[in-house]
Amino acid sequence: MSQLRSLAGALRSSSQWMRGHVGTGRRIFDPRRNCSSGAAEPSLAACSSSYVVEMYYAWLEDHKNVHESWDAYFRNAQASGSEETGEKRLSALLQGRAMSQTPAMSEKVVEDHLAVHTLIRAYQVRGHHVARLDPLGILTADLDSFVPSDLITSIDKLESYGLEESDLDKSFQLPLTTFIGGNESTLPLREIIHRLETSYCGHTGVEFMFINNMEQCQWIRQKFETPGIMTFSDREKRTLLARLVRSTRFEDFLARKWSSEKRFGLEGCEVLIPALKMIIDKSSEAGIESVIMGMPHRGRLNVLANVVRKDLDQIFCQFDPKLEAADEGSGDVKYHLGMYHERINRETDKNITLSLMANPSHLEAVDPVVQGKTKAEQFYRGDTEGRRVMSILLHGDAAFAGQGVVYETFHLSELPSYTTYGTIHVVVNNQIGFTTDPRMARSSPYPTDVARVVNAPIFHVNADDPEAVMYVCKVAAEWRNTFNKDVVIDLVCYRRFGHNEMDEPMFTQPLMYKQIRKQEHVLKKYADKLISEGVVTLQEFEEEVAKYDKICEEAYTSSKDEKILHIRHWLDSPWPDFFKPDGEPKSMSCPSTGLNEEVLRHIGEVASSVPLKDFAIHSGLSRILRGRADMVAKRTVDWALAEYVAFGSLLKDGIHVRLSGQDVERGTFSHRHHVLHDQEVDKRFCIPMNHLCPNQALYTVCNSSLSEYGVLGFELGFAMASPNALVCWEAQFGDFQNTAQCIIDQFISAGQAKWVRHNGIVLLLPHGMEGMLIIFTPKSLLRLPEARSSFDEMITGTKFLRIIPDGGPASKHPEKVKRVIFCTGKVYYELAKERKQLKLEEDVAIVRLEQISPFPFDLIKAEVEKYSNAELIWCQEEHKNMGYYDYIRPRFLTVHPKNPIWYVGRDPAAAPATGNKFTHLAELKRFLDTAFNLEAFKGRSF
Repeated sequence: MSQLRSLAGALRSSSQWMRGHVGTGRRIFDPRRNCSSGAAEPSLAACSSSYVVEMYYAWLEDHKNVHESWDAYFRNAQASGSEETGEKRLSALLQGRAMSQTPAMSEKVVEDHLAVHTLIRAYQVRGHHVARLDPLGILTADLDSFVPSDLITSIDKLESYGLEESDLDKSFQLPLTTFIGGNESTLPLREIIHRLETSYCGHTGVEFMFINNMEQCQWIRQKFETPGIMTFSDREKRTLLARLVRSTRFEDFLARKWSSEKRFGLEGCEVLIPALKMIIDKSSEAGIESVIMGMPHRGRLNVLANVVRKDLDQIFCQFDPKLEAADEGSGDVKYHLGMYHERINRETDKNITLSLMANPSHLEAVDPVVQGKTKAEQFYRGDTEGRRVMSILLHGDAAFAGQGVVYETFHLSELPSYTTYGTIHVVVNNQIGFTTDPRMARSSPYPTDVARVVNAPIFHVNADDPEAVMYVCKVAAEWRNTFNKDVVIDLVCYRRFGHNEMDEPMFTQPLMYKQIRKQEHVLKKYADKLISEGVVTLQEFEEEVAKYDKICEEAYTSSKDEKILHIRHWLDSPWPDFFKPDGEPKSMSCPSTGLNEEVLRHIGEVASSVPLKDFAIHSGLSRILRGRADMVAKRTVDWALAEYVAFGSLLKDGIHVRLSGQDVERGTFSHRHHVLHDQEVDKRFCIPMNHLCPNQALYTVCNSSLSEYGVLGFELGFAMASPNALVCWEAQFGDFQNTAQCIIDQFISAGQAKWVRHNGIVLLLPHGMEGMLIIFTPKSLLRLPEARSSFDEMITGTKFLRIIPDGGPASKHPEKVKRVIFCTGKVYYELAKERKQLKLEEDVAIVRLEQISPFPFDLIKAEVEKYSNAELIWCQEEHKNMGYYDYIRPRFLTVHPKNPIWYVGRDPAAAPATGNKFTHLAELKRFLDTAFNLEAFKGRSF
């Protein structure tokens, strides 16, 4: 150390400008300029020399004050030779590095270093464009065929950085934003380029530099740039080979046994199975107990067999055309079915539950459903950080780029009430969509570009390099565990056959399929590689193949004993203890729904108050709360207060209630106000419903993103997880539900028939013609004085009324009634008002159907028989081709075949409503006139 201290004097003369120009201000090191910033801007030469002096003084004070490269530099100089020699050598090194350079030389050194730093960044940003991702070697994985000019693909490209071929063997200081040096802080330019190409231009292409978080970018750089990091033990390689054997031989077995059957096999991307198993292994290692998966049909049978571990004989018997269905419903094709299975993970020796969701042909429709079910399982387990439950979504390249629900689902990923704390997306990138070339199927360079909107890193990988795939999957699992954010794995592969096994792809992709026919199977390539490395012998490999082939043959023999297909064996979300062993519900009766009046009053009082102290609410809201308090005092409820009481009573009984949709917290029509906002303190809010009683269940009310398809799918998935919850989705306006029609058609309407899937989702559809589907929450009745109910209709002993009979004068003398009008929803109030004005209360009865499906045959039969002399009318506001008439008509005829049920309402139309108020009122008057014209149907045949 004395040597270095004596050197200080020799250096002081070169740093006189520091004392003369900086004054007493503290100096700040600016690594971008390689000099310290102060009050004055010194010359480049002075800056360069003074920087060395400052680094030296900082190092003298504490070796940790400087970068490790400078620490090593000074230590090496100190340790060399005798004291005199060491001092002279250190002086010479410092003089040579900092003080003997001319301004021009110093400027060149700085420029060259900056150029190298820029070059490193270029590879980090654009290296994936030249990565060798296509196993076929005929396409680039992105649609941009150009080679970025800032990547050194030839020597002449050095000129764009101001570098020359002679610079290739010069060493350059590496920036802190790269890990290619490993333990080295400087590298020759030639080696820098080589290591960058290895990291970013091989069989893995990494897209991450759009992420606006430095820590996350550094994490990814470290995972892909550190020399030698992508290595596997012999045991890991043997496990990978065994999994690849199972994946490949499973498809081969199906092809041999059922050569003319559609199965949507995985040939060309067999590595998907070991990829998924690697993700699950690493996630289990990190503490994950449950994985919920969604995927399209390609490869589904293989995933069911080799990932979820569905019994092979249960899969094989699905190919038997003579198999009879034992369950109610239609069932579904084998490559749409799901499965739920709990097993031991062999790699971690931990329990893990795997659920593969059933999915229709609508490829990406299952995405939000998976996310909702994952969120529900996290909620019920108290998993507030996604450490125990996670989701994996598989996609096809064309669907991932083309279907809007993918975007909708991504935008839920970080919303507080919808996040599942990171999903791992795996894209099976066949580089084709059915028969459509990618250049005609998307405008973005990659099919995965949609993921960039949520800053999800994207790992492109050549699927014919199994070890690269395994490494990428390992990193993806670690990313999700570390940052709780989405990540995308783009498995660039090919489809060995057509869209299905019966399809001829040569019609439309002749050149691609000529190459595919020459393509050696990935199992053969990887087995040869491991045999050449001495990891396995040929005999061991052949024994592994024979072992799995034997398992398949035994399962095939066993499958022939199956004569009956049980769809319930393929449940993806079972509800234990909800059904009897034969699959029937434990009860079909309608229990009492009434409440003790004290409970009614208590919930009403909470709905009329602000539970938090010093909470300033809006003056208009104060008026609404006073109105609620007044109703409670008068023992009445309107629609909003009735909803409050219904939700609150369930919460009091420990049943979770979740209400989701656009603007549901306040309510589109400003009637609900379940979330109160402090008018003085930003972001301070209160949910009174969560202040009902000490041991109540949690009430979740959440404004959703402006999405119907994605959010309804999410809530459907949430409702799937447990029967002991009330999960509601409210459309902002009822007719907006048609944007989510795919979820309604494929999952809600058909889910039980196709998959014996149970679900308790409730749809609230306000406005429109005041009623469409499921539950009607009509706008005009929210504040209508007549649309209120007394506590007497809700107290202990009462229950839900499937129909509301006429309680007026007509019911006193039913034999004298000439017409019975059946209706549902808001039109009742229009009819009642018109009847009163016409003084027809004794001649016309009005019966309301509160439950249309399941149809109340027993109660309708009683009403028809009660008014045995009356004409039957069905009245609706909706157009004839849009309302309920076509549904109720045959059911009324079933109840009473001899009595026709006449239609009164609007005529058929293409549009659901007119935009002209005059026309609207004229239509209303027309059908009200018909409803009360007792001669309207005389002489007409039904």
